[in-house]
Amino acid sequence: MDLLNTLVEKGLRRELPTREEALAVLATSDDDVLEVVAAAGKVRRQWFGRRVKLNYLVNLKSGLCPEDCSYCSQRLGSKAEILKYTWLKPEEASEAAAAGVAGGAKRVCLVASGRGPTDRDVDRVSKTIEAIKEQNEGVEVCACLGLLSDGQAERLRDAGADAYNHNLNTSEGTYGDITTTHTYADRVDTVTKAHAAGLSACSGLIAGMGESDEDLVDVVFALRELDPDSVPVNFLIPFEGTPLAKEWHLTPQRCLRILAMTRFVCPDVEVRLAGGREVHLRSMQPLALHLANSIFLGDYLTSEGQAGKADLDMITDAGFEVEGTDTTTLPGHRAAGGGCGSVCGEKGGEGGCSDAAPAGEASGIPAAEPASEVPGARRDLVAVRRRGAGTDLAPNA
Repeated sequence: MDLLNTLVEKGLRRELPTREEALAVLATSDDDVLEVVAAAGKVRRQWFGRRVKLNYLVNLKSGLCPEDCSYCSQRLGSKAEILKYTWLKPEEASEAAAAGVAGGAKRVCLVASGRGPTDRDVDRVSKTIEAIKEQNEGVEVCACLGLLSDGQAERLRDAGADAYNHNLNTSEGTYGDITTTHTYADRVDTVTKAHAAGLSACSGLIAGMGESDEDLVDVVFALRELDPDSVPVNFLIPFEGTPLAKEWHLTPQRCLRILAMTRFVCPDVEVRLAGGREVHLRSMQPLALHLANSIFLGDYLTSEGQAGKADLDMITDAGFEVEGTDTTTLPGHRAAGGGCGSVCGEKGGEGGCSDAAPAGEASGIPAAEPASEVPGARRDLVAVRRRGAGTDLAPNA
């Protein structure tokens, strides 16, 4: 397929595809999905070999959030029957992190619900970072605390944080349909603050909220422009008790196309297979490892994930290997401070971020129709987390 050959060549050169090409990937048929995975897999292996980075989530504070993000079980007004608890103590968070590190996690992600941290919250998280680093040599720590105020990213960096996560989630054009208590620009501002403070920026998306192909391409192109080192690709977990509980639009094949498109647009970035993979990819998860070079190990913030041992077995059986703490995740040009953004700066030219022709006009591939609810959606796989941090039960790591 000429489209895929072109995209592989561009990915190996770190060249930005056109919007038309990105849309055409999403519009390919299920019959062609293995060809799409094979093509994007060549780009993944060029920059990351067969390594898989493991990440582990610790939910420092669960529920009780004042924001109204429609996709979130911790949102204002959520009726989802999730765990609710206030801040874990540093030693509790460190103990929770140790379970993930013991399972092979290279990065611990500290997450807290809320609009953004107060200065007191930053002090609390700083102590937690210090406790984790003291107990786990070589581990990376990423903080995810919401919108940052001036100076807070620098304080987290000084405490030992390596990265900061704040997802764009969806396109700027549809952001107001998902959240009203803050703006898309607020999110961009926080990612920019993390960058400016010298933290490794982590920012991604959520697919499956009823968005169009154009929305998906918009948000991934916006991420490329922001130039994070890590791009988590989440698939909506439709929690009962949230406004998006009935949004079941994803098939395993569509998830693979979304991951492939993300890899083609962000070829040398850590693409992370994140929340919802068990619900929507199911038995096709091993194929996703040919596209993503990073996954979360075990459970998520408020939902149960695949057992940690099953994750490790899946990685081995698929012919991949867990990335060690002695290996630098990013390619040399990114680790040295270059990155995708320094290459895709040809804005307005060939492959820039200006409007392009509709998908299929040159490729011959028709644009996909908006997804409808998937017949036989696996609602039974949406399980609320009842173990790990904030409980008396051992974590699923």
